[in-house]
Amino acid sequence: MVATGSLSSKNSASIAELLDRGYHPGSLLTDFDYWDYVVPEPNFNEVIFEETTCQNLVKMLENCLSKSKQSKLGCSKVLVPGKLTQRIAQDVLRLSSTEPCGLRGCVMHVNMEIENVCKKLDRIVCDSSVVPTFELTLVFKQENCSWTSFRDFFFSRGRFSSGLRRTLILSSGFRLVKKKLYSLIGTTVIEEC
Repeated sequence: MVATGSLSSKNSASIAELLDRGYHPGSLLTDFDYWDYVVPEPNFNEVIFEETTCQNLVKMLENCLSKSKQSKLGCSKVLVPGKLTQRIAQDVLRLSSTEPCGLRGCVMHVNMEIENVCKKLDRIVCDSSVVPTFELTLVFKQENCSWTSFRDFFFSRGRFSSGLRRTLILSSGFRLVKKKLYSLIGTTVIEEC
């Protein structure tokens, strides 16, 4: 028996049709009510685990940006739009959900695109005890705002230049590229957000 919207509504035409086919009237209610209980209860442990994993990914991404700001980006501050790292972490979890080892089989290359030049920031291995099954390449993008470049130009020429260094503002957009490592096809998924 297949439960559909028309059958689950228990309308008289559907019930009459089932009676014509030989269903016993007493079993109809039981058959229809069965589908009300088939949907499994949510597993709250799994939800909590996924939220914890997501928060750990957010921390890894923020640490990567923090470590890279002076050494690789040459700035004193990196301003990140609200919920950007949260959105990225959720996308990473979604892309890893179809993989055999899940997130544990992920190697993530983190890059920054500044003025059409891509700089490598870090390589994050989610679980070093697992052979990687896929790679993700994350590309943060710089916000294209004329005010910040004008402000940096203005302050770099005056007496304020000695203590003030550039502030990098990230765009809310990013690129996430998934490459399967052990696939005959070598599937690549590119997401622009």
